[in-house]
Amino acid sequence: MIGKWFEKEARLLKPKTRLLKSMTPAQFDNGYWYATELREFATAVGLPSGHRLRKDELEKAIKGFLESGKIESPSRRSLSASGGRDAERGLSLDLAVAVYRNDKVTWDFIEREAEKLVAGLKRKSGARYRLNRWREAQIVKGLRLTYGDLVREYIRLNQTIEPFAQIPHGRYINFLSDFFASEKGATREKALRAWAQVKELDAPKNYRSWVNFTKSRRERQDDQQ
Repeated sequence: MIGKWFEKEARLLKPKTRLLKSMTPAQFDNGYWYATELREFATAVGLPSGHRLRKDELEKAIKGFLESGKIESPSRRSLSASGGRDAERGLSLDLAVAVYRNDKVTWDFIEREAEKLVAGLKRKSGARYRLNRWREAQIVKGLRLTYGDLVREYIRLNQTIEPFAQIPHGRYINFLSDFFASEKGATREKALRAWAQVKELDAPKNYRSWVNFTKSRRERQDDQQ
């Protein structure tokens, strides 16, 4: 469905900029890059352990390279944790976080323990992602964490009243959040269709870019009538 719709709209979209060493940081921000593209580029410029980094880490490292021309390690978190995962040792609140795995067993434990401490805890969208980033930030600082620490931070994140600060570099989750907050009668299908549009624009990957695009499209249609 989206494929057929996109063919009709393609003439209004700007060509995608290629991922090149000579591109500007602004061009990089305005592009939408798949993880495979980022890893291939990271390998080409000699970024250490690029094939093992998350997409957001690759984006940050590559943008830094485009700004400075220098290759820098994007993360101090452990990329080579070995040994049995923590879940195999038996998860408990006082167990030290050693070989963490972002899997169902671990999340079932965190949410079950959080529910014991705060009955009826309502899950907040984005809390899992931010808990993972918080955990990594503490490890980078050299702090020792237990699974009890993770549970308490997860509770805090879910109980936060204010909206989470948006994640830098125009992400899908930010776009959907803004789309549903601003568009009357928004549905998931409409949101995905809008996201498919904004991914192809030579513009920041955010809701404002989509609004500007749709406004320009309407103006063109009016001119043709």
